[in-house]
Amino acid sequence: MTTLHSDILGLVARGSPRREATTAEADPADIGTREGFIVLFDRYAAALHRYCARRVGPDVAEDIVSQTYLTAFAKRHRYDPARASAISWLYGICTNLLRRHRRGEARALRTLARTGVDPLADSGSVDRSLDRVAAQSESRRLAEALASLKAGQREVLLLFAVAELSYTEIAAALRVPEGTVASRLARAKAHLRRKLADPHTTSRRSTP
Repeated sequence: MTTLHSDILGLVARGSPRREATTAEADPADIGTREGFIVLFDRYAAALHRYCARRVGPDVAEDIVSQTYLTAFAKRHRYDPARASAISWLYGICTNLLRRHRRGEARALRTLARTGVDPLADSGSVDRSLDRVAAQSESRRLAEALASLKAGQREVLLLFAVAELSYTEIAAALRVPEGTVASRLARAKAHLRRKLADPHTTSRRSTP
């Protein structure tokens, strides 16, 4: 969660430039073939796992990534590269699966806000040794602010700040207009700024 907080704090501090999609040209020519699908897995599985782990922890992340690729393989013949890049398609599937864990994600954020200890940290990871950093007031307040975001706004914020998708890729992943992505991101940032500016944030009960 420490790295997640760094990503979000950086976004709030620097603003949100419109990133250009850069992954489409790297997509395999035909993901409907066995070879093309293997390339798809090799290229994006690690990034998907990092993204999921920062949201729901490493154990659940493994299951989500596996389900993402199982779903993608089952529906590979429906993939239309004219509508979305492969990475947008995969993050779209992944996001649908993560929605089942919204309560758990919000609960973990509230726990971090209350105790300063990240319940999703991998005990064998470097992040675990940084628990004392996560215990700092700023990180705890940010955790509560993230937990209190509307689900759709948090989704867009994390796809932008953590997955590093462009507005276009997020719009394709979530199947919403690009303007909706921009609006949700702007509202999420404004909400975080208000929460982080309030020194009493952690003393209030947040909502999922």
